[in-house]
Amino acid sequence: MAETASLVTQNHFELNNISIINPVDSINPRANDEIPTFDYSMLCSEDPETRSKTLIDLDKALKEYACFNLVNHDLPDKIIEDALKGISDFYDLTEEERKEYQTTDPTDKIRRCLFTTNGENRECLRVVTHPQFHCPTKPADFSEAFGEYVKRFRKIKCGLARAFSKILGMEDCYLEKALKLESGFDVAVLGVYPPWFELKGSYGVPAHSDSGFFVSLIETAPISLDVLTTTGNWVKAKIPPHAILVLLGDHFEILTNGKYKSPIHKLAQDNERKRISMATIHGPSLDTFMGPAPEFVDESHPPAYRGMTYTQSLQANGYHLIDVHSNMPQVRI
Repeated sequence: MAETASLVTQNHFELNNISIINPVDSINPRANDEIPTFDYSMLCSEDPETRSKTLIDLDKALKEYACFNLVNHDLPDKIIEDALKGISDFYDLTEEERKEYQTTDPTDKIRRCLFTTNGENRECLRVVTHPQFHCPTKPADFSEAFGEYVKRFRKIKCGLARAFSKILGMEDCYLEKALKLESGFDVAVLGVYPPWFELKGSYGVPAHSDSGFFVSLIETAPISLDVLTTTGNWVKAKIPPHAILVLLGDHFEILTNGKYKSPIHKLAQDNERKRISMATIHGPSLDTFMGPAPEFVDESHPPAYRGMTYTQSLQANGYHLIDVHSNMPQVRI
């Protein structure tokens, strides 16, 4: 796993060198369009003018792309490197050791998942990270390293919730209260993917959207993630070194009654080396009733989604909570 550190070396983005947002004023994104990149320190700036301008740009970006790269987020390189190394080391365990977590109990907090995509057998590890943190006990340093990453990211999650609340025209704590984020249900999906030349299929993950408030994604190698914009164009998501890709979740779309969309995206296997993936689906609390909020419903915008608790949403179609499965087709009216 010696290569991990070199793959996630941090680049600090100076404010005069970064486009707060790559152009979103065009009606139709060009074929070489890229998703926007935002500076976290500017989203949370104490300078009202800086924060206001950045939030206006973020609002435009979310309405068209529904995702963005986040840089200057203050997550130290070592925290990320150690977490990614822990994931890689987990997959270096023997089949018997990993099989210990291959269960189908509805109450699972840790689950090894096996599935087949394009004729290839694949696996991933799902772990509930909030409101209680869970992690395999092997390898020895995995839980501590991944736990530190989860703890540090919590601050970023709260900062994004405040920024999104302001975009919605609400007070800073609006989403924290509406989604009960203090007891939010977060699930991490941790995987190691082989190089593309070892695979038969072209797409590692078919087109889909994700449940929850938003999804955060960190990778050790460049990925080919295609995102469908709200204008109907597929855009390549190019993630800068040490950046976090943030995608809106289904339940943010539901809460805003479709004003903001959860993006359809698909992942192609076009890497030339092993890739470690650390994705987390950040959700509301399990008992939160998720439907269009009154602030986004009126005569011109009637409810476009059926309301249900987050638990009911995740358990639709026989799935378990840890699957964090999207059921958007069933909730759309």
